[in-house]
Amino acid sequence: MVAIRRAVRVTGVVQGVGFRPYVYALARELDLSGHVGNDVHGVFIEVQGDGVEEFLARLPADAPPLSVIEDITVAEVEPQVESGFRIVESAGSQSGEVTSIPPDTAVCEDCLRELRDPDDRRFGYPFIACTNCGPRYTMVTGLPYDRANTSMADFPLCAACEAEYTDPGSRRYHAQPTACWECGPQLSMPVAAVVAALNQGQIVAIKGIGGYHLACDGLDSEAVDRLRRRKQRGDKPFAVMVADVSAAERIAVLDSASRELLASPARPVLLLPSRDAGLQGHVAPGNSFIGVMLAYTPLHHLLFDAGAPAVLVMTSGNVSDEPICIDVQESQMRLGAIADVFCHHDRVIQVACDDSVFRVIGEVPQPVRRSRGYTPSPISLPRSCPPMIAVGGEIKATAAVASGRRAWLTGHIGDVENLETLQMLERSVGVLADLERVMPEAVVSDAHPGYMSRTWAARYATDNGIDHIEIQHHHAHLASLMAEHGVDEPVLGMVFDGTGYGVDGTIWGGEILLGGYDGVQRVGHLKPVSLPGGDAAVRFPSRVALAHLFAAGVDPNGTAAAQSTDLRLVQQMLRTGSHCTPTTSMGRLFDAVASLLDVRQAVDYEAQAAIELEALAVGAADPWTAQVEWDGDDLVIDPAGWIRAAVDSHRRLVPVAWAARAFHAGVAQAVVVAACAVRDREGVGTVGLTGGVFANAVLTRDCVAGLTAAGFKVLVHRIVPPNDGGLALGQVMVAGAGS
Repeated sequence: MVAIRRAVRVTGVVQGVGFRPYVYALARELDLSGHVGNDVHGVFIEVQGDGVEEFLARLPADAPPLSVIEDITVAEVEPQVESGFRIVESAGSQSGEVTSIPPDTAVCEDCLRELRDPDDRRFGYPFIACTNCGPRYTMVTGLPYDRANTSMADFPLCAACEAEYTDPGSRRYHAQPTACWECGPQLSMPVAAVVAALNQGQIVAIKGIGGYHLACDGLDSEAVDRLRRRKQRGDKPFAVMVADVSAAERIAVLDSASRELLASPARPVLLLPSRDAGLQGHVAPGNSFIGVMLAYTPLHHLLFDAGAPAVLVMTSGNVSDEPICIDVQESQMRLGAIADVFCHHDRVIQVACDDSVFRVIGEVPQPVRRSRGYTPSPISLPRSCPPMIAVGGEIKATAAVASGRRAWLTGHIGDVENLETLQMLERSVGVLADLERVMPEAVVSDAHPGYMSRTWAARYATDNGIDHIEIQHHHAHLASLMAEHGVDEPVLGMVFDGTGYGVDGTIWGGEILLGGYDGVQRVGHLKPVSLPGGDAAVRFPSRVALAHLFAAGVDPNGTAAAQSTDLRLVQQMLRTGSHCTPTTSMGRLFDAVASLLDVRQAVDYEAQAAIELEALAVGAADPWTAQVEWDGDDLVIDPAGWIRAAVDSHRRLVPVAWAARAFHAGVAQAVVVAACAVRDREGVGTVGLTGGVFANAVLTRDCVAGLTAAGFKVLVHRIVPPNDGGLALGQVMVAGAGS
């Protein structure tokens, strides 16, 4: 009988996840000969013997839990005379598609058992890891993914770790972060000293996987307030960390979807309804949700095991509006005025990666910030695109590297409004492009002339002799939503956000777009109002409210907005048009209603007024109505009805919760009416909900329910955020379509 031999190529996230030892064990179980190895493209395998067909059937079905198989190709090759199956050395290459680096994941249960076992040689070791867990992306310096190409190259293995690392039967076979007390990274201070500082109400800067956290006792209001002042954070919510799901249940309301996401290997911050009003009041004031994450590094578990406060504020190690710190010298310099104590370690962080943030809307997890645990997992594209990089927008920036049918997004970079954050964007793009061997033929940015990221993109294009492509903000939003769903047909996009540069030079943000990657038609929008002070009005909902009152012809006297700003000055600006910018922004409309209901007149952070308005929108209420009608080929949503209803409700002392709920229901009603009107003219049957306004769970649920009942297929975000953190993916798709 002639022997069967097959050459197998596996691509995807298949390095650093135990794929080679898995293949080795499967081949030996089936008594096959051959070999398996890594190269920059993924995993290559040759198998020979009677069990080859069973091997091929089981290969994807039983793959390691952290692996993501994108493709398996099989070719017939000549049989060889050999015995046994072996793992061969990794091979390098400079051309063709490359494999993807796995994201950083939470410590696994097997490592936790060893961490807590006094008889284990890694008992209490803060950097315990194996093939199934630990840092990956944040410590990689190159491909293939081997120890020499990671930060662990600085830590030669001891004899015991070397034996595990070279044993195909070990859980630590070629696990690059593997180490122990004798040969691995070390903390700068004992765990007990960190716990003592936290219990004494001190603020501790803790170096983690992708950067520093600033930590304090979440139940100590004085410590939290001190951290808030030092970090210059205003009322912006803090995330908290607890030991496990049961601890999370004591401070927040969880359902089955929330429990699953909270305890997933990615361990994101999850926005959950709060159970503890006292904790909520100083951790996330004005909000009904609290951001909760579970301990995910060995050090986090050691802190809780050693008696750390049951609820820890765990916020990014930075001053507000600056990037997260990643090295010792930088942290001492930038966090010295914030932290009382520093807990460093000596493993280099190659690239910053902040915590991811999610919320569950209608049992569907939706990212608010896609970063640690997800970056740089590739996103499959519905169309092939040339090699390029995209830099996103300005707020909540995330960049992308793309080539062929895949895009890789950086971690959360932040608001690109200063040199430090711009430098982080540049470094993040550079690292990702190098890892994925992408030589860009174009660089893509938002079209806004004032964005630092656009200026950087233009300079990068000139310096490298490549094209600079500008993409309209809201077109990119719609394209990002379509791309993550793999859609390549016209979609009606409800693209609602705070600020986006329109093709007419005004501020857009309440857009109804019809089309796809190749182009969109603006078929409708929110009726524009004049924004006094332009973008500066973002900080003052009262000013936006006065603009809407003026446009609606409503007397502002006696309103909460009029009592909170210089009425005469703003009215003069509105009458003359001086220092006013037209806007169709739905985000600013939410600000205006929040002001008129006296929820918020000035903000400390982006979208604060809208977030607090959403928090109040509970129960059921009849929707406030607004006029939606065609003006020629323009479908215009006139918010005047909502503005009058808000003024009337506040004057009649209608409960704010009812009024807020009625407004949300009214916006959703207008979305359905608008979608039906466009369908009647254009025949489109799919509606996409995108833009930062659709991070609002109340509005999103109402829109999905109404549109579904009206017979539409509805797309919502589930892979990239609806806010500007998803823009880079859309920029790639639109730029690729035009190339």
